Amino acid sequence: MRAIIVILLIFLALLQHRLWFGKNSVPDYLAIESDVARQRADNDKLIQRNKVLYADTDDLKSGVEGIEERARNELGMIKENEVFFRIVSTNKAKRQSAEYSHKDTQ
Repeated sequence: MRAIIVILLIFLALLQHRLWFGKNSVPDYLAIESDVARQRADNDKLIQRNKVLYADTDDLKSGVEGIEERARNELGMIKENEVFFRIVSTNKAKRQSAEYSHKDTQ
């Protein structure tokens, strides 16, 4: 009877060792679980980005307003007889003038 208990305890110790330190152990499972959670978050961000891109392409396919908006924002185009005003913030202007004066002194 004593031999059976010793054998079972050894067997239990081996199983515990494999559970905690072997291949596909609990720490491996937890690491993979965190990787899956991170990948799901990345996938959700990409799904949102794809929805925005699909909406943009549908807008560009369906009408002139989308094309006109892109031309104005990305290419700086204006219509005929239209006036364009660019408003520059004072902080940015001060920073740029400081950069230019610093480059001139070098």
